[in-house]
Amino acid sequence: MGILFIVAVHTKRKSDIVHGVRHLANNTRKHKPGGGEEPAIIRVRLPNKRNNEMFAMADLMLGANHIRVKCFDGVTRVGRIKGKIKKRVWIREGDVLIVIPWSFQDEKCDIVYRYTGPQVEWLRRNGYL
Repeated sequence: MGILFIVAVHTKRKSDIVHGVRHLANNTRKHKPGGGEEPAIIRVRLPNKRNNEMFAMADLMLGANHIRVKCFDGVTRVGRIKGKIKKRVWIREGDVLIVIPWSFQDEKCDIVYRYTGPQVEWLRRNGYL
């Protein structure tokens, strides 16, 4: 198994674009010999306090796009997965989320974002969780 790299060299004219393919056979390494790994760049969305967004953790799947979440303000709420992320993102128990509590019913909220594993690690390292 190797890695396939596509190299494109661009010149000033459109007609002079040269494409080449370079294939590396089994001479790829997982770790560099000289030291540690390069730090990965991770983009992390933080809760916007102006919109009343806060961190929460998925506690129990209730069905019909509803999840019981434990918010970081100490309140347990029933969260509703918004239609924007309903089909794109699968939420499981234990996931860290961003929720917006309802203004007229404090025991309910909308789920607007789910963090991935590397994002949760970054949040813990930097003191947000």
